[in-house]
Amino acid sequence: MHKNVLYYGDNLDILPRYVADESVDLIYLDPPFNSNQSYNVLFSEHNGSDSQSQIKAFEDTWHWDQAAAKAYQDIVEGGGRMSEAMQSFYKLLGPTDMNAYLTMMAPRLLELRRVLKPTGSVYLHCDPTAGHYLKIVMDAVFGPKNFRNEVVWKRTSARSDSHKWNRIHDTLLFYSKSDDYTWHTQYIPYDEGYVKKFYRHVEAGTGRRYTLSDLMARGLRKGSSGKPWRGIDPGARGNHWKNKVETLEELDAQGRIYWPAKKGGVPRYKRYLDEMPGLAIQSIIMDIPPLSAQSAEKLGYPTQKPQALLERIVSASSNEGDTVLDPFCGCGTTVVAAQKLRRRWIGIDVTHLAITLIKHRLHTAFGDDLRYEVIGEPTSVADAKELAQEDPYQFQLWALGLVDARPVEQKKGADRGIDGRLYFHDEPTGGKTKQIILQVKGGRAKPSDVRDLRGVVEREKAEIGVLICMQKPTRAMRTEAAEASFYKSPWRQKPYPKLQILTVADLLTGRGIDYPPRKQTNVTFRKAPKANRRSSRKRSNPDLFGQ
Repeated sequence: MHKNVLYYGDNLDILPRYVADESVDLIYLDPPFNSNQSYNVLFSEHNGSDSQSQIKAFEDTWHWDQAAAKAYQDIVEGGGRMSEAMQSFYKLLGPTDMNAYLTMMAPRLLELRRVLKPTGSVYLHCDPTAGHYLKIVMDAVFGPKNFRNEVVWKRTSARSDSHKWNRIHDTLLFYSKSDDYTWHTQYIPYDEGYVKKFYRHVEAGTGRRYTLSDLMARGLRKGSSGKPWRGIDPGARGNHWKNKVETLEELDAQGRIYWPAKKGGVPRYKRYLDEMPGLAIQSIIMDIPPLSAQSAEKLGYPTQKPQALLERIVSASSNEGDTVLDPFCGCGTTVVAAQKLRRRWIGIDVTHLAITLIKHRLHTAFGDDLRYEVIGEPTSVADAKELAQEDPYQFQLWALGLVDARPVEQKKGADRGIDGRLYFHDEPTGGKTKQIILQVKGGRAKPSDVRDLRGVVEREKAEIGVLICMQKPTRAMRTEAAEASFYKSPWRQKPYPKLQILTVADLLTGRGIDYPPRKQTNVTFRKAPKANRRSSRKRSNPDLFGQ
């Protein structure tokens, strides 16, 4: 059985290394759409200004280069329907950026088919940019006969696009691996107009709304359902009762049969509104609005989808205890929905920013008791050094994530000495928002770095400055930090060092920034709403889901 796991890394590397054949029950993926743009995470400032700092989450731009050509060659040489499909794309599109995108997606979809159980389903979230091509790729991977639905989600309200039909929807391509797949019909409440039109009768005494339906069906029957009842012969009308005569007696005793006042009228069955599940969900989803800027669950991640949409998918296509996989998990909406609905989950993302956001979101939604693993992040100083050498920016994001700080994007040529910020409140009534300035050094840090940080802290009027570095600070660095004195917090009148130096080794052993207790004071990230656990049946194992 899978544990709950977050993986940092490329899903094309993670899937074959860690996820076994036919071990996943449901896959949802919201991959890049080849939209040819950069997506940024927006962080509102806490200094009262309207400005926003933007951190690049990912760049949805693909180019045909040597790597794409090599990947294409590998797919073609692998044979099968995918090979044929990609060769056809190449004849149609040539060595284009769109073909590079499809070449990126194809092997990942093959891996997803490998890990999916025979009873499993997959939902691919896409837009018109490449959706028509992705449909063909999905047909090649899962087979046209396993295509179940094209689901349309109205993702925005009316808009005004120039010289074309206004595009206000995304598409979800729903496939199964076989004909024997998990499915639970989902319902929504009837709207007021429907209720007034079809459930217009109100029962005296109880106030229950009901509609009337036929007790007869066409065709003659020789058994009990074909006999006369209460002086009414269904056969004279060429019909039969839908129930046995004995059952009709029971229904009448229960008050479930309506007898018309007009003599000779045909009785009908009373179907109560409060016993109906609602309107079965259709292939066009219009009742789940997109996330607005004021939405409580909006975290600032550029492609974040409503949790209600993911909960509907998870509820429809999996059971409690099943494993749900999101190989492009972004800010973690899928894993949060899966956890809330008592499923196991696997999330994969290629940026440390996403992993940090997900960990923060899981903590605020489910608390300290939720158990899960994070695989792929550095677990030793040697790992951290390797990451710093391979990708300094991802190293910086990882280091900031360990202290729950958010990164700061600097414009080229305008480096103001700030890699990250952390905000807190430490006054009894909330009061002014305080800030901690952070700098991250992947190489060798010097006393001058501490002096520079002190200047930035003074310039920004920050309460505390923190230098995160790889090696143990020298005596000169500690002396420079000590000369900055202390920040005296109104929180229990406790002093905190104005300048602090933390090493990667410190962070890996759990040491953090010395400032007023973060559980009461940290306001750096937007907090996800706390989850109200939903269950369709009684829990059989209280420890199964880590809470």
